Amino acid sequence: MPRKIAAGNWKMNGLRGDLATLKTLANAHGDAGVDILICPPATLISACADLPFQIGGQDCHAEASGAHTGDISAQMLADAGATAVITGHSERRADHGETDAIVAAKSMAAYAAGLVAVICIGETLTEREAGTTLDVIDGQLAGSVPDGATASNTVIAYEPVWAIGTGKVPTLDQIAEVHAHIRARLTARFADGAAFSLLYGGSVKGSNAADIFGVPHVDGALVGGASLKADDFSPIITALQNA
Repeated sequence: MPRKIAAGNWKMNGLRGDLATLKTLANAHGDAGVDILICPPATLISACADLPFQIGGQDCHAEASGAHTGDISAQMLADAGATAVITGHSERRADHGETDAIVAAKSMAAYAAGLVAVICIGETLTEREAGTTLDVIDGQLAGSVPDGATASNTVIAYEPVWAIGTGKVPTLDQIAEVHAHIRARLTARFADGAAFSLLYGGSVKGSNAADIFGVPHVDGALVGGASLKADDFSPIITALQNA
C-alpha cells in the first residue's frame, strides 16, 4: 500500500526563529500514523534533525560535487540530515529552465545519495485549457522519472501549475482523473507501481483537505504556504490521518 505523506515545502521562507512552528507540530502530531515530510530552506535542515519528522531539501544538483557555485548536492543534503529532496518543482522548471532530463538526472543523484526523490509534475493553465493535461503528464512521467524509480525511493507529486499559490483548485473529478492516469502509467511501467505514493499539491488547506484525500489514488499532499504555520498545516495532517 502507498504510504500516506503530508509534505510541506517552505520554499524561500524560514529562519531559525520560525522553527517553533515545527515544535508545535511535533507536540500535536509526534505520533501521527502518517509520514510528515518538511522541506525547509537548506540552511535549516541540520537544525531540524532532532524533530520527529522526515526532513527534505527543495532541490539538488545532478552532480555529487564540483565547480557549481551556489548549488547543493544530494550528498550534502543527506549529510545535513535530509532523507528526501524535491525535484522538478514547477518553479524550478519555469524560473531555472529545468527540463525533464535535468529533473531525471537530479532524481538519480538523489537515489545515489540514499534520498527519496519527490518528483513534481503538472500542467499549466494554457495546457489545461487546451485539453492536453494528460499528454503533458505522460511526457513528464516518461522524461522526469528514471528507470531506477521504485516505490521506496520515489514519490510523485501532481501539482497543476495554475493552482499553486493561487487559491484555485481543480475539481475533485479533475484531480481523480489525473491521479488515476498517473497510477495506471506507473503500474504499467514499474513492478511496484501500485505502491508509489501520489501527492496532490496546489492550494491545499484545512477546509478542502478532507475532500481531496477522499479522492482515489491521492495518498497525501505537497503543501506550500499552508505548511509555514502550525495552525494551517495541522488540520491538513489531521485530515490525512482520518482519510
